Amino acid sequence: TSTREIYFITMMPAIEWIKSIGIATHMTLATFLRLVLIAYGQHQDVMMDVKYTDVDYRVFNDAARHVYEGDSPYQRHTYRYSPLLAYLMLPNIMWSPNIGKLLFVMFDIYAGYLIYCILRNDGLTKESTARFCACAWLHNPLVMNVSTRGSAESLIVALVLLTIHLYQQKVFILTGLVYGLAIHMKIYPIIFCLSLYIPLTNMTGVRSLFDLNTARLRLVTSTILSLAVLTYLFYDLYGWEFLDSTYLYHVTRKDSRHNFSVYFYLLYLTSEYEDVGLNIITFLPQAVLLLLLTYRFNNIYDVNFALFCQTLVFVTFNKVVTAQYFLWYFSLLPLILPSLNFSKKDVILGGLLWGFAQGSWLLPAYLLEFKGNNTFLFIWLEGLAFFCANVGILAKIIRRHREVSSVIEEQCNVQKLD
Repeated sequence: TSTREIYFITMMPAIEWIKSIGIATHMTLATFLRLVLIAYGQHQDVMMDVKYTDVDYRVFNDAARHVYEGDSPYQRHTYRYSPLLAYLMLPNIMWSPNIGKLLFVMFDIYAGYLIYCILRNDGLTKESTARFCACAWLHNPLVMNVSTRGSAESLIVALVLLTIHLYQQKVFILTGLVYGLAIHMKIYPIIFCLSLYIPLTNMTGVRSLFDLNTARLRLVTSTILSLAVLTYLFYDLYGWEFLDSTYLYHVTRKDSRHNFSVYFYLLYLTSEYEDVGLNIITFLPQAVLLLLLTYRFNNIYDVNFALFCQTLVFVTFNKVVTAQYFLWYFSLLPLILPSLNFSKKDVILGGLLWGFAQGSWLLPAYLLEFKGNNTFLFIWLEGLAFFCANVGILAKIIRRHREVSSVIEEQCNVQKLD
């Protein structure tokens, strides 16, 4: 029996079974699995030296405690987030320390449902395929691990997906309000602004940027209004400390601790120096690629694809890359996979390449973190391998998108001739 036949015998029934189950059942099952992980996390936190709960969750709790006592959340050292997050954590102080994790799980499940809704409403994806793609998020082990450890990434992911869903529905005032909130909560979604703005016109060329139609005015005005109101409100409450911790810190952040970034070792060796030129060198490739992607994929039908590519480039080329950042592009990947028509073999090989490159980084990181071995160079080399894997996967995705787009254009041209 060939490998292909073995694959179809073993995998196809499972895939068809997943597709046959309703989205509500998948969401219920995904919620149950996350509750089990939260319960297990409680056990591991008590019984083991290596804690399950993310250290950031303790930061959120401490900030919420300061708010509960009438103080600023920024009295908690290393709290670099919007005060809204500390407010959301208040039930942890008043009732139970696990309520925050349940809240993040709720946003996590909601993100999966939004993926399903976006694909169902695009007019091209079958209902069963939409369910299957939502499962790529709902039953993803990394996604489940991040939210149940107490990371707030599911909140920002849900806001970004809700922005896309409302944009798809052409409800541009609500889109802008949610988009402004997303930027306030985590500044990185600001990279999407041109990709959301440019397609909203029938004009082409440079002049199209200045076509202020109703849709653009609604989107831009509501985004600025949302972001400005939140910024003014919290600046009035907490002053410069709020601006520095919520916005500016994430622009100038320089983390010399081990992480997945290709710049990690460079920043580690130069951590004692404040070099503006170094900041420009690390930022320039990221900025150029983001602008090129915006220019290349500026069609209204390419919005989801543009946002995915921009997110993957932003994370891959960033000065700091942690595992939580992977969720930013994992949440957008299901939105573009159905249209790319990759073979199952390509999807599996791509997943194995990414997983192996990411997993191999963990060994030297573990030896450094828990054994005290000097593995900085090996961490950097594994980071280079992971960087190359991400770039290679992105190149293949873009190449496939162009192939599919060219076929569609040829078919449209044939129909015009007929």
